[in-house]
Amino acid sequence: MNQRFQRFVLGGAVLALSAGPFFAPVTAGAQTTGQGTFTRRHGMHHRFGEDAPLISIALRHKTELNLSADQVANLEKIRSNYQAQVTPLAQQVRGIDKEIATLRQQPQANLIQIKAKIQQAEPLRSEIRYLRFEALENGKSILSAQQQDQLKNLLVSMRQNFRKSQTRQAS
Repeated sequence: MNQRFQRFVLGGAVLALSAGPFFAPVTAGAQTTGQGTFTRRHGMHHRFGEDAPLISIALRHKTELNLSADQVANLEKIRSNYQAQVTPLAQQVRGIDKEIATLRQQPQANLIQIKAKIQQAEPLRSEIRYLRFEALENGKSILSAQQQDQLKNLLVSMRQNFRKSQTRQAS
């Protein structure tokens, strides 16, 4: 019974870790596209603000934010640099998560191997998270205080529109 309980708890922890709940933009299940810097994971609701592709949103709304050509070029550079750094790390995490899933499917899961794989993935997840914060901070440094306020207001509006559409779909 004790061993069953341990497998149940560890299985839940592995599932939670493989979902990458501590941040949504790029984790094992995330996608990166040419358009969005930070995209949502499969099966997760998109929450504007903390998870939003802020640099991509700013670029899509460059006219409303009154971005200069230099600001646009710098934001695009930050976005492409972020994607170039994160893509190989995210691929490694996805590979490790697949290995964990394979280990979990064995009749008698090897908990030592699973733990080692989890520990192998965590520094990569940490680096991805740091790179995201770095890109966001670099992006913010490009925008004036007024542009940052306009972007926040835009995100609030997008969030409200999203919630309204979700409410209509649920009805």
